[in-house]
Amino acid sequence: MNIVASILQCIKQLPQRPSEAEVAANQACLKKRKLVLAYSGGVDSEILAHGLSLFAKAHSEYECLLVHVHHGLSDNADKWAKHCLSQADAYGLNCAIKRVEVKLAPRVSVEAEARSVRYQALLSELEQDDLLMTAHHQDDQLETVLLALKRGLGPKGLSAMGKVQRFNQQNWIIRPLLDYSKAEIEVYARQHNISHIEDESNFDNKYDRNFLRLEVIPKLKQRWGAIAATASRSAELCALQQSVIDEEIAIRLPELQRQNARLWTLDLEKLASHSKAWQSLLLRGHMEALGFAPPSKVQGEQILAQLLEAKADASVEIRLTDVVIRRFKREGYFLSPDSAQYKANKGYSEIDVDNIEALLNGDVTLPTGEMLSAQVLQTGARLRLPVASEQISIVFALPGSTRCQPHNRSKGRELKKLWQELELAPWERGEVPLLCYNGKLVAAVGYWIEKSFLASDGALGLSLNLRQS
Repeated sequence: MNIVASILQCIKQLPQRPSEAEVAANQACLKKRKLVLAYSGGVDSEILAHGLSLFAKAHSEYECLLVHVHHGLSDNADKWAKHCLSQADAYGLNCAIKRVEVKLAPRVSVEAEARSVRYQALLSELEQDDLLMTAHHQDDQLETVLLALKRGLGPKGLSAMGKVQRFNQQNWIIRPLLDYSKAEIEVYARQHNISHIEDESNFDNKYDRNFLRLEVIPKLKQRWGAIAATASRSAELCALQQSVIDEEIAIRLPELQRQNARLWTLDLEKLASHSKAWQSLLLRGHMEALGFAPPSKVQGEQILAQLLEAKADASVEIRLTDVVIRRFKREGYFLSPDSAQYKANKGYSEIDVDNIEALLNGDVTLPTGEMLSAQVLQTGARLRLPVASEQISIVFALPGSTRCQPHNRSKGRELKKLWQELELAPWERGEVPLLCYNGKLVAAVGYWIEKSFLASDGALGLSLNLRQS
């Protein structure tokens, strides 16, 4: 068992960085790449820490760091942190202790919460292109595959863990022990007299992973000794198939996506032209691209049925844990329940602007999370300056019957009709800032200026701008 060689094998799979000569020639690139080990002090991470200490001596171009996350869930947590600091000192490696708080609540998985805060703590030590190393091994892979089967996941879930994977967009995660069994790891620890801790929670089978580890996998191995290795090969095959699917989705999906204001929507007519299988894959790809959890098989079928088969005038709203899905004019909208676009449907209060200087200074913060500012210009379409007696205000809703005449139209029209012409979904209309002088609409910011409030030729006027705060 050669851990140093396994670490190097993972690193060789990463995209090439500049050579040492190139780094030396460019002083800005002198910072070493950091290699961070998620270090619990258990036997798996302990032997990897031992291997990392050997790697660090032979590869000074890397900054190697152990990070121990102190969850505070065990009475032994302080003792474990001291163990990790002592071992790190013996290895000649730096060790950071990260104290985190695991928030416990009804129907919330302690495992999931602990994992979430653990990765956030590890992430805090990583800068762009740094590497996170974990001690997952072959038996962990089998557990992951079995959990994926239990959850009804497809090829992506069954592909489980890879030796080298992207992590958090700008980093990589490597797993040098993924080809080794738990038995091999324990033999290595005994051969090198490596001290390690035992987390008592690992023997509590109320946790799914522990149940598999303690009750199920030993029986599977008793019947089929090589099951961890064969399951790992199955995971690799699923990962290979998923990579082909991902490549094809990357080609097909952009043809269905459309940027609508600040949102990416899904063209439902184009989606409907694909086969049922591809409709499901493209829906999942779109949701994942937006950062939402992919739907289950049943949820995916229900979403597609409502988006593609409901009557044209039907009001479609599908709520999942982290997303609200709506339909408007043959486009699918995917909104976070916490987003301004979704909350806008509930309405915002009127904002009084003290004076024109507040606009010119960009000090007007909107409840949508944007800043409204203005520039004084003498050319282009611009709003006339308010007179001293005119009170400036911003509202987010006016009756649909409000008569408007945009500066680029020859005739006036009702506000509701204008929104329809602009193909602005009903829930988006409530977040458009409507600038008023003495309660009279003078501009729909980002869309038009009322024709009667345009600055006259050669006169100074306001050009209105929105930006994220």
